[in-house]
Amino acid sequence: MKERLYTAALELFAEQGYDQTSADEIAERADVARGTFFNHFPRFNHFPRKEDLIGTWGERRRERLVSIMADAFPDRTGAADRLRRCMTVLGHINEEEHDRTAAMLVAWVKAGRPLREEPYVAELFAEIVEDGRRTGELREDVIPQQVGNVLRDIYLGTLYRWFREAENEPEGRLEQELMQASELLLNGIATRPCPHPSPSDRTRRPPDPRSGTLWVEPRLRSSGDRAPLS
Repeated sequence: MKERLYTAALELFAEQGYDQTSADEIAERADVARGTFFNHFPRFNHFPRKEDLIGTWGERRRERLVSIMADAFPDRTGAADRLRRCMTVLGHINEEEHDRTAAMLVAWVKAGRPLREEPYVAELFAEIVEDGRRTGELREDVIPQQVGNVLRDIYLGTLYRWFREAENEPEGRLEQELMQASELLLNGIATRPCPHPSPSDRTRRPPDPRSGTLWVEPRLRSSGDRAPLS
């Protein structure tokens, strides 16, 4: 039942806007009684409005990101490849659900979530950077949390810019910009310059992460010039 309500809410948010959607409309679209909606989303009529729906949306996106990353890479995969892949997946998720993302991004910002939520994506980036420090792939003097915050800033800044210009941008543009910006940072923190993807790699759209097919990024050797990390 909660899934039906959640799906109905996101459909309406995309069609007519977050603030313009009422509990009655969501219940009607889901074909349930109005009281049923409040059983699952009791905060709807309290400040901040519809925050439980925003929280559910954020949680599901985080779960999807973690699931894709876990399935895509074995433990021995290099940190640079994992950071690239993480950015690629984030871009794909947003472009795949453009209308829903646009509606929920506005709601997320209006509700003050960027300021109040734990910076989950930054923490995920920081964990990967710490792994790269330990293996010698990334410089020892980098501060993982600081790099994680910068990568999160790159992600959100690029996402906000894409949201404003998405109607005039070709498909795959968000993923491409995220990758280009990430490369600038990776070249600054790697113990050796990161190999740049070829022009065909930069413009080629990665396969749908749900397919289970791994998009192999250019591989990076460690500082000891050991076998390529995979």
